[in-house]
Amino acid sequence: MAKQNLAEQFVDILARAGVKRLYGVVGDSLNPVVDAIRRNSAIDWIHVRHEETAAFAAGAEAQVTGSLAACAGSCGPGNLHLINGLYDAHRSMAPVLALASHIPSGEIGLGYFQETHPELLFQECSHYNEMISNPEQMPRLLQTAIQHAIGRGGVSVVSMPGDVASKPAPEKSVEHALVTARPTVRPGDDEIDKLCRMVDKAKRVTLFCGSGTAGAHAEVMEFAERIKSPVGHALRGKEWIQYDNPYDVGMSGLLGYGAAYEATHECDLLILLGTDFPYNAFLPDDVKIVQVDVRPEHLGRRSKLDLAVWGDVRETLRCLTPRVKPKSDRTFLDRMLKKHANALEGVVKAYTRKVEKHVPIHPEYVASVLDEMADDDAVFTVDTGMNNVWAARYLTPNGKRRVIGSFSHGSMANALPQAIGAQFTDPNRQVVAMAGDGGFSMLMGDFLTLVQYDLPVKVVLFNNSSLGMVELEMLVAGLPSYGTTNKNPDFAAIARAAGAYGVRVEKPKQLQGALKDAFKHKGPALVDVVTDPNALSIPPKISADMVTGFALSASKIVLDGGVGRMLQMARSNLRNVPRP
Repeated sequence: MAKQNLAEQFVDILARAGVKRLYGVVGDSLNPVVDAIRRNSAIDWIHVRHEETAAFAAGAEAQVTGSLAACAGSCGPGNLHLINGLYDAHRSMAPVLALASHIPSGEIGLGYFQETHPELLFQECSHYNEMISNPEQMPRLLQTAIQHAIGRGGVSVVSMPGDVASKPAPEKSVEHALVTARPTVRPGDDEIDKLCRMVDKAKRVTLFCGSGTAGAHAEVMEFAERIKSPVGHALRGKEWIQYDNPYDVGMSGLLGYGAAYEATHECDLLILLGTDFPYNAFLPDDVKIVQVDVRPEHLGRRSKLDLAVWGDVRETLRCLTPRVKPKSDRTFLDRMLKKHANALEGVVKAYTRKVEKHVPIHPEYVASVLDEMADDDAVFTVDTGMNNVWAARYLTPNGKRRVIGSFSHGSMANALPQAIGAQFTDPNRQVVAMAGDGGFSMLMGDFLTLVQYDLPVKVVLFNNSSLGMVELEMLVAGLPSYGTTNKNPDFAAIARAAGAYGVRVEKPKQLQGALKDAFKHKGPALVDVVTDPNALSIPPKISADMVTGFALSASKIVLDGGVGRMLQMARSNLRNVPRP
């Protein structure tokens, strides 16, 4: 039996860790690994057109499955292209292993062709970043990298020169049992007791939830009912906490809506559950704050805490809820529910009147129709910019849908490559990329990856021929928009030329039929919807002193732009409010 080389051992260990595919672009220093994949039936090589796409796709796969995903780039420029997608995966806490292939080991440090230093380049976007320079480091180094990615939630980078990858694997190398899942973390009894006393003492408690509430929906609802607390959320918490939530008061932050801001500021105890909410200007500084997070480095870095609780949200609430005294006074909760419904009532009509005749099409209308027509278990990938607004406002979570975006890193061009990774996890599940024309055109080459693998991703392109969010930022700063206009082609024609289904929509009455046909199509499809570039310029009534920063100006221009079916949910929740 032929002796394994390092590349073959590398691939075997990835497969044993549950990796199903390796996204990347082939190249000389990477060739030994790609050839090892060719001869290993347990793992597939996914050939994308740009390494940035490879990293975004791996990050999305990891977020959908919760398991380790992987990507690779050849030496120098090849692996350097991974860096933006790896930053996104790392900040999204997605377990990703990246292979950064390296120049010949004897040439490192001598200014060789394509030389970079991966161990320096990826330092900030990884938990673990080391180079295999000697076969004796395997398999321990790779196993350590895998356990960092899974155990800490984020990226590990392993760099390996191509000549080292071709060397024989060491004799009698030890391969230990791999960690492939994270444990739950329970706080100590002292912390639980302190939190219990604070909750019992408080008259008005608000819960503010982030992505750390994934898997804890039932526990949050039980706790909210026991203490009669309104429940707000950050954007990354929306998919996990908003559905089946009779205590919902909306979202806070730059894209916020409803009464979440009021609920967090008018309480006397704010409990942050699994959120690393970055906008501390939206957090109060005159109420008691408790933060519960499984990652201790997140505790207290956004606001001054009265109690920091290191623990998993679900386990923390399982310990806490039975200990707190039930509250019967619903005054604060009911007042916030009414405020929430009234706030939504005031904005819901802005883009819902006569929209069937408005040309160019209101993007809010497109998002609303998309939400209604998409499958109950669809995966939405959302481009950064105005599509974040439409997703936050119009996509209705239900516990089965997923919404993935570059919500922490804020990169353009994420929706298409993330859709690739999401679709590979299940070719029968509906995956919809909500793409902007700016983001889509940035990595448009990987639309060809959809065609090459016949991935049935549906790209819904919000085409306003501009960088809409940047225009808004300029407006807020008192600057005229400049450099934000895109001269776009007929994207649907490009899709058809590439061998996919493509349709262009310019009138509202065409939209439903176009989406229906695209969803029925068995392969990749693109719906190029020409949307109104002036949708942001409707000036609702507002005082002059409010137009002093992005958040308030955003509420002036964007956030009065309708909220989809959320008003219906808010009004439904009001049925729980006792009538006088």
